[in-house]
Amino acid sequence: MSYIDGFVIAVPTANKQQFIDHARRFDELFLEFGATRICECWGDDVPEGKLTDFHRAVKATAEETVVFSWIEWPDKASRDAGMKKVMEDPRIGPDTPMPFDGKRMIFGGFAPVVTLGG
Repeated sequence: MSYIDGFVIAVPTANKQQFIDHARRFDELFLEFGATRICECWGDDVPEGKLTDFHRAVKATAEETVVFSWIEWPDKASRDAGMKKVMEDPRIGPDTPMPFDGKRMIFGGFAPVVTLGG
């Protein structure tokens, strides 16, 4: 069964193209190291909730757009090995600028329990 890494971030709306360029560059690493699919989704219909919501989760400001992304791996072992390689890759360094505040990113690994369709 596949394994999914999910991410939610707040990206300055003015940085949309920078985010897309950043994602295209670094998503190739995930694919190189075993990911089977990646989806980067720019918030389009992200309502504010009464108790909680995506905006609050990442402390998004009025000048930011919420982005939801996921990476699909063949299984958790492939994810663990691939993610380790990505984090150790010299193409991603501490001086690599990100077009968003990485400290407000929320993320986690998930084991699918129901999947439908293709």
